[in-house]
Amino acid sequence: MKRIKQLSRQLINQIAAGEVIERPASVVKELVENSIDAGSTKIEVEISKDCLSIRVSDNGSGIHPDDIELAFSKHATSKISNSDDLFDIHTMGFRGEALASIISIAKVVCTTRTKDNETGTKVECEESNVRKMPFGCAVGTTMEVKNLFYNTPVRQKFLKSERTELAAIAEILQSIAIANPDVSIVLISEGKTPVKTSGSGDLLCTLTEIYSNSIAGELKKINKTDELAKLHASGYCSTPDFTRSSKKSIYVFVNNRVVKCPVILKAIDTAYKNMLPAGKYPFVCLNLDIPSSDVDVNVHPTKKEVRYKNPNQIFNFIYSSILDALSSYRLKDFSPENSIKSLPFGNYNNVSSSKASNTNIEKNNEDDAVYLGDIAFSQIQKDNENQFTDIKTAEASYEKNIPEQINFDIPNAAVVEETFNIIGQYRNTYIIFEENEELKIVDQHIADERYIFEQLQQKLKSQKDGEIPSQLLLISDVLSLEQEDVTLLVENADKLQKFGFSIEPVSEKEIIFKKIPQVISHVKVKDILSDILENLHGDLNNLEEKMLVTMSCKAAVKAGAELNLWQMEELIKKWKTTKMPYTCPHGRPIVHSFSEKEIAAFFHRNV
Repeated sequence: MKRIKQLSRQLINQIAAGEVIERPASVVKELVENSIDAGSTKIEVEISKDCLSIRVSDNGSGIHPDDIELAFSKHATSKISNSDDLFDIHTMGFRGEALASIISIAKVVCTTRTKDNETGTKVECEESNVRKMPFGCAVGTTMEVKNLFYNTPVRQKFLKSERTELAAIAEILQSIAIANPDVSIVLISEGKTPVKTSGSGDLLCTLTEIYSNSIAGELKKINKTDELAKLHASGYCSTPDFTRSSKKSIYVFVNNRVVKCPVILKAIDTAYKNMLPAGKYPFVCLNLDIPSSDVDVNVHPTKKEVRYKNPNQIFNFIYSSILDALSSYRLKDFSPENSIKSLPFGNYNNVSSSKASNTNIEKNNEDDAVYLGDIAFSQIQKDNENQFTDIKTAEASYEKNIPEQINFDIPNAAVVEETFNIIGQYRNTYIIFEENEELKIVDQHIADERYIFEQLQQKLKSQKDGEIPSQLLLISDVLSLEQEDVTLLVENADKLQKFGFSIEPVSEKEIIFKKIPQVISHVKVKDILSDILENLHGDLNNLEEKMLVTMSCKAAVKAGAELNLWQMEELIKKWKTTKMPYTCPHGRPIVHSFSEKEIAAFFHRNV
């Protein structure tokens, strides 16, 4: 074995740089965050074509000439001074690693001046060596990073294409701009400005500058405070009919710091569960203000990860914040004054006419349920694993104790005048009606499915014994199954009883149903047995939701069933009383609207 020796300062910094500086976007992030800590209101970032030369200039407070050399030293910072400060951090940077890491893998020139000095200072850094001189410049700081990774060619070889690296830089700056809407941030590359914000201080204005003006109409404001825990959630989230194809449009901030927080992401996913189709994600930008003593940001050199003193409390708070924001959309577009008193529960499960019974009803994909289950946090660092041991417990606990402000009861007001006009039915599957100068098309099956699903949820909560009403079967067929399936049904008989099922084994491979839920009394038992077994074979933690989805799907009026005018009206009335009228429990959209202007434009009419 070789003898032990002390590493050089340059080699130590290069090793540390591997943790802090992963790619050009990492350099931009560290420098821009330093500019924000310096109180800058305008930050300009200029990138070379190959993304290996970076220039960041700001109008911040600048660096004192006596501190400039120390600023590029390892573990030197103005933002903390003792161990207690680690639990009261209010700045983006605090570890004193970024500048020392950057000058070890790039050539850096820094010009800076404070308002108290008539002249500025210029510093040239190479191979961790620092040389300073007087220099004339404006108040603020300009960092020029050249030949990034010039002395670590292996790291440079692993960089992606120029276009990919520029996109990563733009993504970082977008996140920082959204977290700091009062700071103007401009990205310049080859004469173009992929990112440009005005620093107006209005978050919605910043979002429209980054995306487009049209996004404003798709977002709902998040604004929730917990005075006792001193928590505040702010930002915007999209309505369920505005989705994205990836999670890149979910921006999460903790005390205005850009972070990757699995606890918050899990809460967002849970809030949108059963509202979005598979493979679709919401647009969310959410900032959590939390006492610095309740969160640890000193987890990783990149400062992207955080730990909470009480992660379950954070999960519940964010979950309710999202639902509060979405409930305002529910109240605006489906207000109780436009609703009709709901008819007795499940009163038209057999409303299809005799003609429909002779029709070949096309099989819809309602049986191919897609469930938005738990996220697989395979990329989470092992240090954070302890934060998720109780998340499912918290989720289950919260579902049983949903705050009043997000628990909307189905209206029981007197019948009021209808605000929609039924036009007819298309292919015995879609109901067409006009409302508020719009033409709307509703899928009759999934609209009814949403209504029944929420009614079943309400039944479970309202029943004293927490069970869904069942119906005794005087005659029941003996069903033959595999022995392991019979065992599975018997072992979970108490769980199934909660949903209105009573099962008795006849032999090792045979069972009979003694009771079934009233809501599906018209459905043949053998037609739902396979779904019950599939649910039991899956994750039992989500059994209640899966069973309710299955039952509502089976109970709902089918695609292909011919409905008369009264039946269509009643179906639409019921659907309009639901809490979440946007998607069915499987996540499929229920309604599509056409404005009068859209229709007129197609026919080249002026409205």
